[in-house]
Amino acid sequence: QVQLVESGGGLVQAGGSLRLSCAASGRTFRLYDMGWFRQAPGKEREFVAAISWSGGSTYYADSGKGRFTISRDDAKNTVYLQMNSLKPEDTVVYYCAARLPGTIATMQDQDEYGYWGQGTQVTVSS
Repeated sequence: QVQLVESGGGLVQAGGSLRLSCAASGRTFRLYDMGWFRQAPGKEREFVAAISWSGGSTYYADSGKGRFTISRDDAKNTVYLQMNSLKPEDTVVYYCAARLPGTIATMQDQDEYGYWGQGTQVTVSS
C-alpha cells in the first residue's frame, strides 16, 4: 500500500520553472515505478513522465521532452518533476502515481498505476 501526496504547484509566469514533489508513505517506495500525469478540465488525463523503480530508466511524453525532468530520492520517499520553460498550455492539475514494476512500453499507460495522489494545480500565466 502506498499513499501519495503532491506539492509544489502554484502560479508562475511563462518561461519560469516549478518543481513538483510527491511524497510517498511506506517503506516499499523504492519498489515502485513512479509516474506523473496531468489533466485539464474536461479532458482525459495524459502521461507526462515516469521513472523506473531503480531510477535507471526514465520516459517522457513529447510535450515535456527537453523541458521536464523526473527524478527520485528513495531515502526521502519522494519523486520529483522539475519543469522548466513552462508554457500557458502546461496549466493543468498534475498527479503522481505508483505502480509495481513493469515494462517501459507500458509506463505511459495510466491503467498500469494502482496508486494516485490528490493532484496539485499548476498555473502558467502568459
